[in-house]
Amino acid sequence: MNPILAPKRARSGPLLDQIFGVLAKSAALLTLALLAAILLSLTISAWPAIHKYGLSFLGRTVWDPVQEDFGGLVMIYGTIATSLIALLIAVPVSFGIALFLTELSPAWLKRPLGTAVELLAAVPSIVYGMWGLLVFGPVLATYVQIPLQSAFAGVPFLGAFVSGPPVGIGILSAGIILAIMVIPFISAVMRDVFEVTPPMLKESAYGLGATTWEVVSRVVLPYTKTGVIGGIMLGLGRAIGETMAVTFVIGNFNQLDSLSLFQAANSITSALANEFAEAGEGLHQAALMYLGLVLFFITFVILSLSKVLLAQLRKGEGTKT
Repeated sequence: MNPILAPKRARSGPLLDQIFGVLAKSAALLTLALLAAILLSLTISAWPAIHKYGLSFLGRTVWDPVQEDFGGLVMIYGTIATSLIALLIAVPVSFGIALFLTELSPAWLKRPLGTAVELLAAVPSIVYGMWGLLVFGPVLATYVQIPLQSAFAGVPFLGAFVSGPPVGIGILSAGIILAIMVIPFISAVMRDVFEVTPPMLKESAYGLGATTWEVVSRVVLPYTKTGVIGGIMLGLGRAIGETMAVTFVIGNFNQLDSLSLFQAANSITSALANEFAEAGEGLHQAALMYLGLVLFFITFVILSLSKVLLAQLRKGEGTKT
């Protein structure tokens, strides 16, 4: 059909634009309303514990459902410690994976290797937990913990970090399992943002004699720093909110006897998963909801700090010569 004679499509009028605007605004307001509702419901459910303990709940190590005496420090410490260990391991590994896939990998290996890394994200968390408990835990105890205890026996301070029975479960084991779980997310985001760097910038740097590391550190990373930080925050959020894998390998021990990386501990998510179904109405259930509220604020603080960091990075752009 002659395009000149073809019937013209009717242009959408201002009414459709107004409807679209109302729907988009409603979706945004609904998200804020849901967030406020979650915060309000957590606060109401946790109010008996908040009223009794106040902020001292955050610094108490006691968790005794029989005597109805509760404190959240052990769970908060376990959550933060395992997440930080996961980031310390996952960020360098993810950076190396993304760097290899975008700058060093041969063409025939790039796609299968990238797919293999992404498949790690599809493994259910309970599988990671069972593997960590039955396979990785004994290996960690036999080939890492026992040699470290022998090497640092009697050494002040360092010996305390590797003390404890060599059973292969604890904070370090949970952190390593979390690192394996978040590597696919962080590396995928880093790889994608590395690939959007204009080829002209990299080719110009190579043409001036820059090495691969200089190109990555002085061209790619400054250009993609926002996306890189976003990927790290995505991995951190995944680590903080993980439940089943951590429940299997952290030990679920509600006492803080030492600062050993091999000590059995607990996290907020594992405590909620283990105790919420059996918790009776009253202070025990309120204390668990208080832990959920604390986890909510930990996530909020991390997100706020990432926003502040990104704002500082944008503020500093163009000031260096």
